Amino acid sequence: MTGYNYKNVKVEISAGIAWLTMNRPEKRNAMSPDLHREMDDALDRLETDDDAKVIVISGAGGNFSAGQDLKLFFRDLDSNPQERRRVGRIANRWRWERLYEYDKPTIAMVEGYCVGGAFMQLLATDFAIAAEDASFSLAEVNWGILPGALVAKAVTDTVLSRHALYYCCLGDPFDGKEAARIGMINFAVPKEKLREATINLAERLMKKSPATLRATKQAVRHVRTMDYTQSYEYLMAKSASIKVGDKQDSYNTGLTQFLVDKSYKPAHEPFRLREDTKPKKSR
Repeated sequence: MTGYNYKNVKVEISAGIAWLTMNRPEKRNAMSPDLHREMDDALDRLETDDDAKVIVISGAGGNFSAGQDLKLFFRDLDSNPQERRRVGRIANRWRWERLYEYDKPTIAMVEGYCVGGAFMQLLATDFAIAAEDASFSLAEVNWGILPGALVAKAVTDTVLSRHALYYCCLGDPFDGKEAARIGMINFAVPKEKLREATINLAERLMKKSPATLRATKQAVRHVRTMDYTQSYEYLMAKSASIKVGDKQDSYNTGLTQFLVDKSYKPAHEPFRLREDTKPKKSR
């Protein structure tokens, strides 16, 4: 699939990794209505692009995102409630509904500022890596408003409530090391190693069975809000669903390589994927 031509978003696909970049560096990637529309469209298309195996969400010019563009997203739409509602739905759709349920693994790669509304896409992705000196902040309380959209819910579901209350109520900024300590991201690395660490994680994910990985990440997300009986029934159904349309025939392929071929150790590595499903080099 080709033709990812946008003004506020960049898409580059290389060796199976789709680099989806918010591209308003002059505004620290503050999210405008047009950026929301383009991110929503790009994610929709990448989900069925066979060249894209893992999606990395990032920002251009050394910053993840400074949150919503206050002028373009709020002030300019104050007199147009219909358009404000339409844009709001698109903004929430790509930052939460699409990313939270995405068929492919997603990674947030964070450097520079990650502020306010940008926490939506940060916390909706499956994994997050940040530069140690990245600057996170939930400063809405200092403006006299609540964290926007689903940010308060997403933060509270991700970290311990004491951490959520502290940073939402005080509005203090914190760096990548602190974000890792409280569980908001997976880990932090020196800025110069950020892209390398992201590629390493993406390459490890691409070695897994796509069907099994998709079912696993969706299962982990959904059982959090279920009781044990509901979880058991859901997970049994999810396990059965992996076999439907699985090009790898993961269950039988993995058992054969382990029991018959004795060619791998599942506690240390995934089974070998078939050649025809491996990502192309680049384009």
